[in-house]
Amino acid sequence: MTTRTELLVSVDVGGTLGMASGPGLTMRLVEASPLPHARTREILRSSLHTRPVLTDSVVHEVCEAIQVPAETFPRDVAPAPFSLYPGTTDALRRISAVATVITLSNVTCVDADIDGMRTLLSPWVSYFFPSCRIGHAKPDRRAFQAVTDHFRTDPSGLIHVGDDWTCDIVGAIEAGARAVWISRGRQVPDESLLVDHGVLVANDLAAAAAHIQHLAPRSAT
Repeated sequence: MTTRTELLVSVDVGGTLGMASGPGLTMRLVEASPLPHARTREILRSSLHTRPVLTDSVVHEVCEAIQVPAETFPRDVAPAPFSLYPGTTDALRRISAVATVITLSNVTCVDADIDGMRTLLSPWVSYFFPSCRIGHAKPDRRAFQAVTDHFRTDPSGLIHVGDDWTCDIVGAIEAGARAVWISRGRQVPDESLLVDHGVLVANDLAAAAAHIQHLAPRSAT
């Protein structure tokens, strides 16, 4: 008798699976803030992406942190249509043949469109973990732990795939998971992670799928 050990793979959404057709709430706030873009994104990850509801108090807290007048906060932003990169569906199909696939994304409650994601990614993706619902945003290790806790597995059994080096790769490694970086031709920021932690580099999701198929446990007697 043979059994297959189930592998758990989490994938980032924006920049990994596809891209929104227009600016969402995060991008609008990044552009409005006088702070450096990287700093604004860092603030939003902790102050906005982890909130399940957009209340007045949240708006004022966020605006104060990124130095934007509260009255200019864009409250009527709808989720922009999301388009998958070419080859994404086939890559997910290949990954789902050897693993349970879920999404793990940093997203505001305004931009999170779980029903739309489910329509696009079914039946290859089984569960969705947006930061606004789990209360933690990558690279916080608790974001990855929310996934492993849900599946009652050890972080070493999780492979995370994403295009953001800090949020997806450094975050996954610090949480004890394995990681595959979607480079899209970019240079590796820190090659020591490849050597010390086995981080794999893939130009796109199709290449990442090949890595994961190779890493998947073989049937055991």
